[in-house]
Amino acid sequence: MSKGPVVPPGAAPVGPYSAAYRAGEFVFVSGQIPLGPDGALVGQGIEEQTRACLDNLRRVLEAGGVTPAQVVKATIFLTDMAEFGTVNEIYGAFFGEHRPARACVEVGALPKGAKVEIEAIAYVGEA
Repeated sequence: MSKGPVVPPGAAPVGPYSAAYRAGEFVFVSGQIPLGPDGALVGQGIEEQTRACLDNLRRVLEAGGVTPAQVVKATIFLTDMAEFGTVNEIYGAFFGEHRPARACVEVGALPKGAKVEIEAIAYVGEA
């Protein structure tokens, strides 16, 4: 069984945790907020921030040896549920025909003032 932290290139996590952790046949990706490689928040609007979160998610998944098509569960955290439709549209385009299980919850605040954060679990083995 392979296990251990996944360390993607780019900005380091904003706290004492791994960007992702591989445990056996799964890669658990910590919440990705819209940070650029320099660690600064990307964009002010929900569209740009959502795309940046998903770009970061893809980068971490790839560092863990998986693709978005192997995601089995995702969770979206929003600071304003009124922006759900926009996030949902961008998220749907990112995953295409693949439809992992998902939850979306509204939260009071996110790190660095982000409007959205996305975490995921990917399955490494064969379906």
